Amino acid sequence: MNILLIGSGGREHALAIAIAKSPLLKNLFIAPGNPGTEACGRNVALDAADHAAVVAFCRAEKIDLVVVGPEAPLVAGLVDDLATAGVAAFGPTKAAARLEGSKGFTKDLCREFNIPTGAYGRFSDAATAHAYAREKGAPIVVKADGLAAGKGVVVAMTLPEAEAAIDMIFGGAFGAAGAEVVIEEFLEGEEASFFALCDGERALAFASAQDHKRVGEGDTGPNTGGMGAYSPAPVMTPAMDARVMAEIIAPTLRGMKARGAPFRGVLFAGLMIGNDGPRLIEFNARFGDPETQVMLPRLDEDIVPLLAAAARGGLRAEPARLKPQTALTVVYAAKGYPDAPERGTEIRGLDRAEAMPGVVVTHAGTKRDGDRLLANGGRVLNVTAMADTVREAQARAYAAVDVIDWPGGFCRRDIGWRAIAR
Repeated sequence: MNILLIGSGGREHALAIAIAKSPLLKNLFIAPGNPGTEACGRNVALDAADHAAVVAFCRAEKIDLVVVGPEAPLVAGLVDDLATAGVAAFGPTKAAARLEGSKGFTKDLCREFNIPTGAYGRFSDAATAHAYAREKGAPIVVKADGLAAGKGVVVAMTLPEAEAAIDMIFGGAFGAAGAEVVIEEFLEGEEASFFALCDGERALAFASAQDHKRVGEGDTGPNTGGMGAYSPAPVMTPAMDARVMAEIIAPTLRGMKARGAPFRGVLFAGLMIGNDGPRLIEFNARFGDPETQVMLPRLDEDIVPLLAAAARGGLRAEPARLKPQTALTVVYAAKGYPDAPERGTEIRGLDRAEAMPGVVVTHAGTKRDGDRLLANGGRVLNVTAMADTVREAQARAYAAVDVIDWPGGFCRRDIGWRAIAR
């Protein structure tokens, strides 16, 4: 098969590594890719926002399957235009991607199809949002309705924090994504990420993970796109997996089909596991980052048939086959992240980290300058390790981090703390 992978981050590097292992693969193209993906296939200068150019490339290179990594091209309807051109694509249509593109849409779907989630309100002006927040009190969660790169959520522990978040979002901090605000009940419990592959009719349980969203150790500081993760999530027992599939994933598929927008691709459920079971925090319509970097090393089967079946139909019901080990990834970010990351600092020593047993380094925000590797983003590298336990995987990952020579970077030193504390 000829496969085109859309994206340039750590998630796409992890996908490229997994796809490149498939005996079904003939050629892998990554658009635009990054310095890490060069080892997996051919990087191509293709703008995913130019749908006509993507379609033309698929025709010229006889692409059998397009795998869309990031959320923005999905919400913009790239899969729709590929389908019109007769090109199979892994990912939801524009209408189905509203599960990620509009938090209000998802909350309304939950209410209509009895999917467990927190109470909420939707607002298009600050005055009524403030009134709702004052009525409900704190703690409370304030969200920009649209895509905000994982940063449009404020967990407000006090009413002044909630009011400041409302004003920030309506003040334009997230552009058009903040035209509407969703205010939600604060849910108690343990967070987990759960992933299911879907073909519009059927869902296959893929894997679970736990992310570390806040920039600082001990889960302090502002939210980020994710500072590290591990898989599996200990809270996601086989019984809890079954409940999530029955109570959240299955009714979502039924609901989206009933709305004329069957969901195909990967459904990423952000969950709160409380005393009464799982409740949905939000959906994403693509693989998570950095969760993908810890799930895919555990996959014990060829990923390409799974992606193709989700895109074309005929997905099996049995869960993905996974290795029993734990994978843990540490995000190595540029100093100043998430506010003003420093770009252009040189990174050395990746070869030493990559030579360590059980370690994979994926590129998330790097660029080449001749023979030099430079930081070119906020989250720059993902250092992932596999081991029999979370503690062992953590030790292995940080040992690899410590042989990388990058004075311009920083990382949290407590990834996996919750699982170890158990």
